[in-house]
Amino acid sequence: MSETADRGGMIGSHLCGFMQDGVHILPIRVYYEDTDFGGGIYHASYVRFLERGRTELLRSVSVSQRDLHRDMEGLTFVVRRMTLDYLKPGHMDDVLHVLTRPKEMRGASMTLAQEIRRGDELLLTADVVVAAVKAGRAVRIPEELRTALSGER
Repeated sequence: MSETADRGGMIGSHLCGFMQDGVHILPIRVYYEDTDFGGGIYHASYVRFLERGRTELLRSVSVSQRDLHRDMEGLTFVVRRMTLDYLKPGHMDDVLHVLTRPKEMRGASMTLAQEIRRGDELLLTADVVVAAVKAGRAVRIPEELRTALSGER
Protein backbone atom coordinates (compact mmCIF):
# COMPACT_ATOMS: atom_id res chain seq x y z
CA MET A 1 0.00 0.00 0.00
CA SER A 2 1.41 3.39 -0.90
CA GLU A 3 1.94 6.18 1.62
CA THR A 4 -0.45 8.36 -0.43
CA ALA A 5 -3.27 5.83 -0.26
CA ASP A 6 -2.70 5.43 3.46
CA ARG A 7 -2.78 9.18 4.05
CA GLY A 8 -6.05 10.18 2.48
CA GLY A 9 -6.44 8.26 -0.74
CA MET A 10 -9.32 5.86 -1.18
CA ILE A 11 -8.09 3.54 1.56
CA GLY A 12 -7.21 6.26 4.07
CA SER A 13 -10.42 8.24 3.67
CA HIS A 14 -12.45 5.19 4.63
CA LEU A 15 -10.40 4.65 7.78
CA CYS A 16 -10.38 8.30 8.85
CA GLY A 17 -14.10 8.88 9.21
CA PHE A 18 -15.69 12.08 7.92
CA MET A 19 -16.76 15.61 8.86
CA GLN A 20 -20.42 16.55 9.06
CA ASP A 21 -21.63 19.97 10.24
CA GLY A 22 -18.41 20.68 12.15
CA VAL A 23 -18.37 17.28 13.86
CA HIS A 24 -15.92 14.52 13.02
CA ILE A 25 -17.55 11.07 12.88
CA LEU A 26 -15.46 7.92 13.11
CA PRO A 27 -17.12 4.50 12.66
CA ILE A 28 -15.69 1.76 14.87
CA ARG A 29 -16.60 -1.91 15.13
CA VAL A 30 -16.36 -3.55 18.55
CA TYR A 31 -14.19 -6.67 18.57
CA TYR A 32 -13.81 -9.43 21.14
CA GLU A 33 -10.60 -7.80 22.41
CA ASP A 34 -12.62 -4.66 23.30
CA THR A 35 -14.96 -6.50 25.67
CA ASP A 36 -14.84 -7.61 29.29
CA PHE A 37 -15.72 -10.89 30.96
CA GLY A 38 -19.44 -10.04 30.85
CA GLY A 39 -19.45 -9.36 27.11
CA GLY A 40 -19.79 -5.57 27.34
CA ILE A 41 -17.23 -3.07 26.11
CA TYR A 42 -14.45 -2.85 28.68
CA HIS A 43 -14.37 0.67 30.13
CA ALA A 44 -10.78 1.36 28.99
CA SER A 45 -11.70 0.45 25.41
CA TYR A 46 -13.93 3.52 25.29
CA VAL A 47 -10.86 5.64 26.10
CA ARG A 48 -9.02 4.09 23.12
CA PHE A 49 -12.02 4.78 20.86
CA LEU A 50 -12.05 8.42 22.00
CA GLU A 51 -8.31 8.74 21.31
CA ARG A 52 -8.84 7.45 17.78
CA GLY A 53 -11.62 10.01 17.31
CA ARG A 54 -9.35 12.88 18.37
CA THR A 55 -6.50 11.64 16.15
CA GLU A 56 -8.78 11.31 13.13
CA LEU A 57 -10.28 14.77 13.76
CA LEU A 58 -6.76 16.19 13.34
CA ARG A 59 -6.17 14.04 10.27
CA SER A 60 -9.46 15.29 8.76
CA VAL A 61 -8.08 18.85 8.82
CA SER A 62 -4.82 17.62 7.21
CA VAL A 63 -2.83 17.48 10.44
CA SER A 64 -0.96 14.35 11.44
CA GLN A 65 0.27 14.08 15.02
CA ARG A 66 3.47 12.51 13.69
CA ASP A 67 4.03 15.52 11.40
CA LEU A 68 3.31 17.98 14.24
CA HIS A 69 5.93 16.27 16.35
CA ARG A 70 8.48 16.14 13.51
CA ASP A 71 7.88 19.55 11.90
CA MET A 72 7.19 21.64 15.01
CA GLU A 73 10.20 20.60 17.06
CA GLY A 74 8.51 17.97 19.17
CA LEU A 75 5.01 19.40 19.59
CA THR A 76 2.62 16.85 21.08
CA PHE A 77 -0.82 16.89 22.64
CA VAL A 78 -1.25 15.39 26.08
CA VAL A 79 -4.50 14.70 27.87
CA ARG A 80 -4.80 16.96 30.88
CA ARG A 81 -8.31 16.08 31.98
CA MET A 82 -10.94 13.63 30.82
CA THR A 83 -14.50 13.49 32.13
CA LEU A 84 -16.51 10.46 31.02
CA ASP A 85 -20.16 9.63 31.53
CA TYR A 86 -20.94 5.99 30.75
CA LEU A 87 -24.65 5.89 29.88
CA LYS A 88 -25.31 2.53 28.20
CA PRO A 89 -23.20 -0.55 27.46
CA GLY A 90 -21.93 -1.50 24.05
CA HIS A 91 -21.29 -5.09 22.97
CA MET A 92 -19.13 -7.17 20.65
CA ASP A 93 -19.92 -6.65 16.95
CA ASP A 94 -21.67 -3.31 17.56
CA VAL A 95 -20.88 -0.62 15.03
CA LEU A 96 -20.32 2.59 16.94
CA HIS A 97 -19.69 6.16 15.90
CA VAL A 98 -17.25 8.37 17.77
CA LEU A 99 -18.28 12.01 17.38
CA THR A 100 -15.64 14.66 18.12
CA ARG A 101 -15.88 18.43 17.96
CA PRO A 102 -13.78 21.28 19.30
CA LYS A 103 -15.63 22.90 22.19
CA GLU A 104 -13.21 25.52 23.51
CA MET A 105 -9.80 26.74 22.37
CA ARG A 106 -7.44 28.48 24.78
CA GLY A 107 -3.79 29.47 24.48
CA ALA A 108 -2.10 26.10 25.01
CA SER A 109 -5.14 23.89 25.49
CA MET A 110 -8.39 22.90 23.88
CA THR A 111 -11.46 21.09 25.11
CA LEU A 112 -13.02 18.53 22.82
CA ALA A 113 -16.58 17.28 23.25
CA GLN A 114 -16.92 13.63 22.32
CA GLU A 115 -19.75 11.12 22.15
CA ILE A 116 -19.94 7.46 21.36
CA ARG A 117 -23.19 6.38 19.73
CA ARG A 118 -24.73 3.16 18.48
CA GLY A 119 -27.17 4.44 15.88
CA ASP A 120 -29.33 7.00 17.70
CA GLU A 121 -28.41 5.62 21.14
CA LEU A 122 -25.96 7.68 23.16
CA LEU A 123 -23.59 5.31 25.01
CA LEU A 124 -20.99 7.72 26.39
CA THR A 125 -20.18 11.42 26.59
CA ALA A 126 -16.77 12.90 27.28
CA ASP A 127 -15.11 16.27 27.67
CA VAL A 128 -11.39 15.98 27.05
CA VAL A 129 -8.90 18.76 27.71
CA VAL A 130 -5.64 18.40 25.79
CA ALA A 131 -2.59 20.62 26.10
CA ALA A 132 0.03 21.41 23.46
CA VAL A 133 3.47 20.58 24.86
CA LYS A 134 7.08 20.85 23.66
CA ALA A 135 9.97 19.54 25.73
CA GLY A 136 7.68 19.10 28.74
CA ARG A 137 6.33 22.69 28.69
CA ALA A 138 2.96 24.01 27.58
CA VAL A 139 3.09 26.01 24.33
CA ARG A 140 0.51 27.94 22.35
CA ILE A 141 -1.47 25.85 19.86
CA PRO A 142 -0.23 26.77 16.36
CA GLU A 143 -2.43 29.29 14.56
CA GLU A 144 -2.77 27.06 11.46
CA LEU A 145 -4.26 24.32 13.63
CA ARG A 146 -6.61 26.75 15.42
CA THR A 147 -7.85 27.98 12.06
CA ALA A 148 -8.26 24.47 10.63
CA LEU A 149 -10.22 23.25 13.67
CA SER A 150 -12.46 26.32 13.72
CA GLY A 151 -13.46 25.66 10.10
CA GLU A 152 -12.19 29.09 8.95
CA ARG A 153 -9.97 27.94 6.08
